[in-house]
Parts: sequence; structure tokens; C-alpha cells
Amino acid sequence: MMLDYNSLLLALGFSATCLMVTLLGTWVSRRADSFLLTLVVALFFIVIGIFAFSSYTMETGMLMASVAYAFLMAGFSTIYAGSAQFRTAQSPWMLSAALSAITIAPGLPLMAWGLDGVAFIFMNTATAVLLIGTGWQYWRARAEAPGPLTGMVFLYVLSGISFILCAGVLLYKRQWVLGHAPNNWAENLNLAICIAGMSGIGALSLALHQWRLAARHRHEANTDPLTGLLNRRALFDRVSGRPVGLKTAVVLFDIDRFKSINDQHGHAAGDLVIRIFAEELTNGTGGQHTVARLGGEEFAIILANTLPGRAERVADDIVRSFASREIRLGEATLQCTVSAGVAFGSPDADNFEVVLNLADTALYQAKRNGRNRVQMAEFLHRVETVETRSNASP
Repeated sequence: MMLDYNSLLLALGFSATCLMVTLLGTWVSRRADSFLLTLVVALFFIVIGIFAFSSYTMETGMLMASVAYAFLMAGFSTIYAGSAQFRTAQSPWMLSAALSAITIAPGLPLMAWGLDGVAFIFMNTATAVLLIGTGWQYWRARAEAPGPLTGMVFLYVLSGISFILCAGVLLYKRQWVLGHAPNNWAENLNLAICIAGMSGIGALSLALHQWRLAARHRHEANTDPLTGLLNRRALFDRVSGRPVGLKTAVVLFDIDRFKSINDQHGHAAGDLVIRIFAEELTNGTGGQHTVARLGGEEFAIILANTLPGRAERVADDIVRSFASREIRLGEATLQCTVSAGVAFGSPDADNFEVVLNLADTALYQAKRNGRNRVQMAEFLHRVETVETRSNASP
């Protein structure tokens, strides 16, 4: 037995309600992705619009048609705003309100003047633009999660096309005045696509949420929370056991007399010093090289495709810049220094751990030679030697 139009409409309404409750529960359990809440609000508007439209199909009247029109436009406008929020991380509510006003304002006067057919043409066209625009927003963000986002783009665009067909049929038949809900093959096709699309988009939205959670957990596991740099684990995951050749430098930094900073000024001051030095590292490497905090006051950078003179100059610039930095602690001003050890891989491309140990030896020599300086370590016939060289005054 074939379901009639109103039955399909009610099925869409209940499907949207179930999806709204599911997304709300997901957002409440972990409020990391606020775009889910935006989708919940959008579905709330759409559900009201669907049931109002269902009432309109049984009892014709411009009041229910206008209510349905207004809530549906607000819902689809909020869906678009949610997709923009997903991509840009900006608040969606101003955009949602503006789009709702733009799409609702032309239709309600048309309903009041009895040109309901023209109003439905405008509604279907505006909805198609919003849905295809939503797909475009997700398409621009597809690099984050190619699978779920590509699927969502397809479903949003397909749904938008079905609304274009609804508008096209009314235009083709020149049905400017209806006096009742539109009833044609395009409307039935639109409902079928929307029911299937609603389920698919809901499942993909949940998959996208889980994808983001997993990515966030990976980021948290690999990031030092104080500085935002890679942590020791992430650095070793990237380079442990890999060969380091003649054109790759490993530079170790250690903040001088850091324990006395904590003892004299407190751990909050020590944290501030660490964050400021992390900024110096990031600025000194231009954000183009691997930078990590190994733990405590010790940091490392890996300079790829570089020569000894260049690596030493980069390290020396960072050392000098940090030494000249005035760190304000309330009414007091603190100036700190840092020492560095630089090592390159051998012609035989030793693994990362070997070069890191050589850089650590050079760093220790820099400390012994008075701190606030850079030491270079070199390989000679596969034998570790340290060549002491001062580039800054103690």
C-alpha cells in the first residue's frame, strides 16, 4: 500500500525529531562540537515547520502555511549557518538571524496577498540555495574528514536539487495561486529524498563528531599543554629510528639556571619563562621546522636541508633574542638565558637518537663553558668529537 503525501510528511517530521534528540544527547554528553547544537536548533525549527505544513495540507489556510514557511526558512538558514560555523569556528547566530530575515521577509507578504504559489516557488528556491550552499561549506572543509564530509556534501546537494525540482514544476505550470499545499511528483520525490537524506546526514554528522573527537585526542596526546609545541612522545614518534644525514641538524636548548627561577619567583613564573621561550623558538624557526618541548626546561628543534653555519646562526639568534627579552613579573623584571647544542648527522646517516645524544653532549659543554652560548658537535670518521665555540658572552 502506497503512503500518501501527508503520511510521508509526518514520517519526515518524526525522523527529524529523532535525529534532533540524538544530536542533542551527543552534544550534551561532550560539548566539544558546538555545531551539533546549531543543528539541533535548526532541526527544532524544521520539525515545527513540518508539522505546521502537515496541518496545512489537511486544513488549508494561510495562517498555517505562513507558520510553516517561517519555521522552515529559519531552520534551513540555521543549517547553513551551522556549516559555516563548522568551517570557521565562528558563532552562527548572527548569520542565522540575517538569513532567516532575508528568506522569510519576501514570502509572508506573498502568502498574505494570496500568492501562495509564488511564495512556495521562492521558498523552494531559497531552500535549494541554502542546502547547496551548506554542501559547499562542508566541501571547503573536506580535508579535515574526507569520508563523512564528502557524503554530507552529496546528500545536501541532492536535497537541494529536489527542492529546485519542486520550484521548477510550479514555475512550469505557472501555478501562482494554489489555495492548498503543492501536490505533484516533484513534491513526492522531494519528501523521499529528504527522508533518506535526513537519516544519512544524521549518521554522517555523528561520524564526523567522532572523527573530530579522535583527532582532538591525538592532538592532545602529542601536544605539550603549556606551550602548544610537540611533546617528547610526538617528536620521537616522528623521527625515532630514522636516519639523519649531513644536511639535517638537531638543536637542543636548555634554559639556564631554571631551578633558581622556580625557587626565587615561583612555578607560575617558571611556566611564563617556558612559554616565552617557546614563542622565541617558534618565531626563530619561522614555523617551518619541527619544534618540541622534551620536558621541563629542555627543548629541541630539527632543521632540515640546512648547513652547519646556518644551523649555528639560527640557534645563536634564538639564544641572543631570548637573553635580551625582559620578562615582567608584577613589578619585577626578569632576564633569562639559554644554552644550545647543535649536531648534524654523519655521511652514513645515523639514526635520530645518535645525533640527539651528540647534541646533548654539545649542550652540556655549552653549560660548562659559561652558559648563554651555542656549541657545535661534529662527526669525524664516525667518532664523536666536540668542538667548543663561544658565540655569546657568559
